[in-house]
Amino acid sequence: MLDLKRIQKQPEVLAKALKDRHSSLTIEEFQKMDAERRAYIAEVEELKSRRNQASQEVARMKRAGQDATALLADLGELSARIKALDVKTDEARARVEDWLMGVPNIPDASVPLGRDETENVEIARYGTIPAFDFEPLAHWELGARLKGLDFERAARLSGSRFVVSLGWAARLDRALVNFFLDVHTQEDGYIEVIPPAIVNKETMTGTGQLPKFEEDLFKLREGLYLIPTAEVPLTNLHAGEVLAEEDLPRAYTAATPCFRSEAGSAGKDTRGLIRMHQFTKVEMVRFAHPDDSFNQLELMTGHARKLLEKLELPFRQIVLCTGDMGFGSAKTYDIEVWLPNQKTYREISSCSNCIDFQARRANIRFKPKGGKSAYVHTLNGSGLPTGRTIAAIMENGQQKDGTIVLPKVLVPYMGGMEAIEPDSRLI
Repeated sequence: MLDLKRIQKQPEVLAKALKDRHSSLTIEEFQKMDAERRAYIAEVEELKSRRNQASQEVARMKRAGQDATALLADLGELSARIKALDVKTDEARARVEDWLMGVPNIPDASVPLGRDETENVEIARYGTIPAFDFEPLAHWELGARLKGLDFERAARLSGSRFVVSLGWAARLDRALVNFFLDVHTQEDGYIEVIPPAIVNKETMTGTGQLPKFEEDLFKLREGLYLIPTAEVPLTNLHAGEVLAEEDLPRAYTAATPCFRSEAGSAGKDTRGLIRMHQFTKVEMVRFAHPDDSFNQLELMTGHARKLLEKLELPFRQIVLCTGDMGFGSAKTYDIEVWLPNQKTYREISSCSNCIDFQARRANIRFKPKGGKSAYVHTLNGSGLPTGRTIAAIMENGQQKDGTIVLPKVLVPYMGGMEAIEPDSRLI
């Protein structure tokens, strides 16, 4: 949520942000609703002032033994009008708050202008794209041949966009989780957390999933949802709290199942591990001082890059343009890994600085020494999803004989296994 006072004082800032984001919302909508809210407040205050004056006059008349019947009748009418206006004021205030809940964050000045993903800006490329003397297969074809990824059985169990991982694939998923968490906690200073995978409406609202993106969520009974990412519970760990300045920055990481309805992605990535209804992801969340949050964004993005470097996977880093950024982000870096079968880079990590956008919604503050409390800045990033990482490992490591060479860093996590080979136990 944005700062109401800033919008009122600098409407041109939000007007530009909405234009740059190609939003259908307009600053004129806000100004009309806010003017109505202010008018009701001014009228109520004026009536309350008149009521106070009338009450004082009634008291004076009674002390003087004068008849105050007519003035008391006027007081009754004033009170009735005030009560009715209070209702209208609350309704007007709710309309403004609802509108603000649907307004995206203001892009940082360093974010490139653009309409969609075609106008994102590449920053750098890392690693070497493998050269094959054969036509590389897609990871779902490799998974079927090696009998580790079973999409057909998953479809019978749950429907499309689910997978059953068997044998080596299940172990590889577990190995990646352990590897990611070990690097984050032992090298990067993150605190490991096991949060709930079910959260309430207030928690979803705090990070911006609600009310705007409810159709993308899996809803359980009234008021409870499956998490789409560990960003949601991790960011809300300090909802309603005031942190000490010396507690910043704080860094948390968690491996959780993630659940997404993918309501707006009909026809996209219907095969393979790229866009699933359920997947495992290791998430990074950071709470930062406002003066330091963009430094923290660079740091966290470096932590995601390091994982891919250790896995020896080729990738690139891009900065998202204004038209492709997420709802709550002020600046986002995407990291895209190379998939040989598609002959392109695909997103595997997204690292965002949400500045005070989520902190205002979740009321997360910090207390500077000798100053008033202020909102923290929150950051989040994938570090990494196991499914997309497995897809990249399989496609980049595939051999002509049908086996898959594993990254050296994973060999200890795989019990000494250096390559994925056919397993006669899998059917």
